Amino acid sequence: MNKFNNKLAIVTGGNSGIGYATAKELIAEGAKVIITGRRKDAVDKAAEELGAIPFVADQGKLEDIDVLKKEVEDRYGKVDILFINAGITGTLTSIENMDISNFDSVMDINFRGAYFTLSKLIPLLNDGASVVFLSSIVASTHYPNSSAYQASKAALNSIAKTAAAELASRKIRVNMVSPGPTKTEIMNKAGLDDITLQNIQERLINDIPLKKMGTSEDVAKLVAYLSDDNQASFITGTEIIVDGGMVL
Repeated sequence: MNKFNNKLAIVTGGNSGIGYATAKELIAEGAKVIITGRRKDAVDKAAEELGAIPFVADQGKLEDIDVLKKEVEDRYGKVDILFINAGITGTLTSIENMDISNFDSVMDINFRGAYFTLSKLIPLLNDGASVVFLSSIVASTHYPNSSAYQASKAALNSIAKTAAAELASRKIRVNMVSPGPTKTEIMNKAGLDDITLQNIQERLINDIPLKKMGTSEDVAKLVAYLSDDNQASFITGTEIIVDGGMVL
């Protein structure tokens, strides 16, 4: 029997990468899954491929989160699994040269948007529901030219732990998954050319004890595990690192 039968899940940023892989994993285990994203064509295409429910919403816009909440409440009622996944790296640059609009876009999606996605959807969460935030190992690192992205993920981890404490009385578990280098499209959106991207990947692989990058499926399986109220019923407020040993 599929473990997520009769469960409703929301995956933000579910049209590509880790979000897509997680939606696929949850659906394979019987869940009804709503995926969100900013581009209608991409969301619709992914939903058709997955057998998911498409919803066009920008996590960086609070009005979109309000619409998402109302539509989900009106059409489906309660939510059992919430995977807050949507995020961007922004343009990588030094603190000295940081552009305000770049800083704001990273924080609006990765932190502010994630915060209010949780905040506004809490009333829709069933008692015993699971919330998982996609964080990153960069939350506790200090690589040059990545200050805004790193700060956004560190802030995310902080609110996830507070949420775990606040929601524990309802048996709602809140956890974080922090991947290391993972094969997704997010780096391709960071404004880097192909040669630079290749050099970064080669350097990263050299720094990983297992000598390989992770996959979206690696992360998806962990999110599904944390979302299972049988297997992971005693896990909350925890950050699980999936990085091939990079931060050993």
